[in-house]
Amino acid sequence: MPSFDIVSEVDKQDLRNAVDQANKVVSGRFDFKGSDSRIEQAEYALTLFADDDFKLDQVFDILNQVLGKRSIDVSCLDKGKIEKISGNKVKQTITVKTGVETELAKKIVKLIKDSKIKVQASIQGEAVRVTGAKRDLLQDTIALVKKSITDFPLQYQNFRD
Repeated sequence: MPSFDIVSEVDKQDLRNAVDQANKVVSGRFDFKGSDSRIEQAEYALTLFADDDFKLDQVFDILNQVLGKRSIDVSCLDKGKIEKISGNKVKQTITVKTGVETELAKKIVKLIKDSKIKVQASIQGEAVRVTGAKRDLLQDTIALVKKSITDFPLQYQNFRD
């Protein structure tokens, strides 16, 4: 039976390259000369450092532009609160969301079942597996989920006949 998985993933190497490129842009900009503005990465957690709130927003905008150019969906970023560190310096932690959360997975399964398309959807860890008798039904399901779930980046993988 044909099947596919609905997942939400961000390639770690692409993310690392984007962070490196954003740091290069920040270090080369004239308005950041002499400031300690940078982005640090630990797995899927990014920490933005800057001298003040305005520069922190500028660093975040640069990161968004670079991620957009690398086709990483910026809606997977979850901004934390801005914290003051020594002096006027500030930092902000940004979490890169990966995996389909349980609530979203339940919402996707309910959406598929309510649509009356003859496919079965099941939650498998951080992914939703959709199985159907025909390939056309699976393609209809992908179109339905793409149209309905727009607030979270989803990918459709492991399409098997």
